[in-house]
Amino acid sequence: MSQHIAIVSYFSTGAYDTNTIDEDKLLSEILTELGVSHEIQAWSDPNVDWSSFSLLLIKSTWDYFDFYPEFLLWIEKIKALGIPVLNDLDIVRWNSSKDYLLEIESQGFPTIAGVMLEKGSKPTLDQIQKKVNSDTIVVKPLVSGGAKNTLRIPVSEWSNFEEKVTELVKEEAFLAQPYVKEVSEVGEYSLIFFNQQFSHAVLKTPAKSDFRVQHYYGGTIQEIQPDSSLLEPAQKLIDTFGKGTLYGRVDGVLIDGVFYLMELELIEPYLFLGLSDKAIPNYREALKRRLML
Repeated sequence: MSQHIAIVSYFSTGAYDTNTIDEDKLLSEILTELGVSHEIQAWSDPNVDWSSFSLLLIKSTWDYFDFYPEFLLWIEKIKALGIPVLNDLDIVRWNSSKDYLLEIESQGFPTIAGVMLEKGSKPTLDQIQKKVNSDTIVVKPLVSGGAKNTLRIPVSEWSNFEEKVTELVKEEAFLAQPYVKEVSEVGEYSLIFFNQQFSHAVLKTPAKSDFRVQHYYGGTIQEIQPDSSLLEPAQKLIDTFGKGTLYGRVDGVLIDGVFYLMELELIEPYLFLGLSDKAIPNYREALKRRLML
């Protein structure tokens, strides 16, 4: 039976893909080279007949956190249709809420996890500092991406932010995490894996006087060759929590020589396909294996 594949993307408004290479297009070019019939479709498009596809490749569902209830319904719809999806939808759902970081931390992996601020609660500094030992706190939504609604709050100025945080938490759950100075001083490492095998890595450095490493906030990105202090813990994280994944990205920092996980990206990570000469060939080989070509 011939394959007809959907590259699952989103309706771009420019909010999350400024200054990026179009990786949907690169994936499309790879599939074309492999002779695989395919289309690029937005996950939220009500007019798509998903049952017409033999496989879904989730690539750039970059607004799922803006429409989270709808995204969860879409996951259930696709599961009911029984269409194979890469990455697997159970992993996607697990990875869609940052409380997965608390689970990973509970299993003994060094993780910048923090403490959950439950929706509708009134967060207090005492509550946060029971677990978050830092002069500065980062508060971010439990379901989010692209540094949306992310605040950096010096503990000494908590009273100036308390009302703002309380208002945000009325709407949704948040995480309060320690501010990691190593992100500003050195940067955040991203290691990319295909079929659980290491492919390439980059170092993302924020713009001066910022703490957000995303490229659309002015951060810079360079390819690196990771040593064992980065590669071994990242591989263990992928092998433990990313079994069966086509792709995965491990984001973290080195603190006193120990790798700490910041994010495990198993839904729709930007894969830096245009930054490394190894990226596209490795992705192509991983796809060939999964598509049995």
